[in-house]
Amino acid sequence: MTRSATRRLLLGATLAAAMAAPFGVQAQAYPSRPITLIVPWPAGGSTDRHHRALAEIASKILGQNIIVENKPGGGGTTGPGTMALTAKPDGYTIAQFPMGMLRVPHMQKTAWHPINDFSFIIGVSGYTFGFVVKSDSPYKSFQDYIAAARKQPGKIDYGSTGVGTSPHLLLEELADNAKVELTHVPFKGNADLMQALLGGHVMAGSDASGWDKFVDNGQMRLLVTFGEQRTKRWPQVPTAKELGYNVVGNSPYGLVGPKGMDPAIVKTLHDAFKKAMDDPKHQEVLAQLNQDMWYRSGEDYRKWAIDTFAKDKALIERLGLAAK
Repeated sequence: MTRSATRRLLLGATLAAAMAAPFGVQAQAYPSRPITLIVPWPAGGSTDRHHRALAEIASKILGQNIIVENKPGGGGTTGPGTMALTAKPDGYTIAQFPMGMLRVPHMQKTAWHPINDFSFIIGVSGYTFGFVVKSDSPYKSFQDYIAAARKQPGKIDYGSTGVGTSPHLLLEELADNAKVELTHVPFKGNADLMQALLGGHVMAGSDASGWDKFVDNGQMRLLVTFGEQRTKRWPQVPTAKELGYNVVGNSPYGLVGPKGMDPAIVKTLHDAFKKAMDDPKHQEVLAQLNQDMWYRSGEDYRKWAIDTFAKDKALIERLGLAAK
């Protein structure tokens, strides 16, 4: 081989390596800076408590801080929706993906699509939903509350964490089954709802187990839960199903990023959060919140979201909440 040919070969190899290096280094170095995890609910609620604990464990596995950023509003859709429209798909901005993301688009026009505009990373958990009143409420049982609604149509109210959220739709579905008319008062999240209930601004609250400490310390009374079976923590409280209302829900959720994420980065995040989910400290937090693991791979989580998006359209139409 001539000297000029050898020089051309070396130059070509060097150029190829230089072009490939940034991509290889970027993939290998991820994450090289802190990651933002958007929690679309106010600080202090059950979802916030869960994600802060999970993020702390996952950050140690990834070797970078995971910063929880609360972006409440829109029944849990504002945070993930804004991320889908504005964040780079580089793995440094991810979000919780609540069930409202699969329901609100059926109820109103959104600038994002709940499937096409997201990269699904991992399915994490589901909620224990319950219905609470203040401890001095005249409603000693859920049947008392429904009886009052029958006597005063539209004058008995309840709060939830927003229009289109599971706590809202569970109560609307139950009211439909019970043939009563309830007045819904939406809040930005659990913390706001609990303060309003304690302050006497609403008669009752439908939400995930962020009410747990208020029930356990005697400030609130838990009237009904919405699982298939009674909870281990409050076994004396009946389920809506056993009271004769055919309503069950746990509203699974997980983590997503913007569409177009590098599959290698998605895998890195998936593997880190899966390891964090299996950590005993995370299991303790789930037990405190009376939640179960709901692990799904990114691919299975996406398939579940597609199926649920289609199925919930029928529920929202049946309840008369679909966009006109």
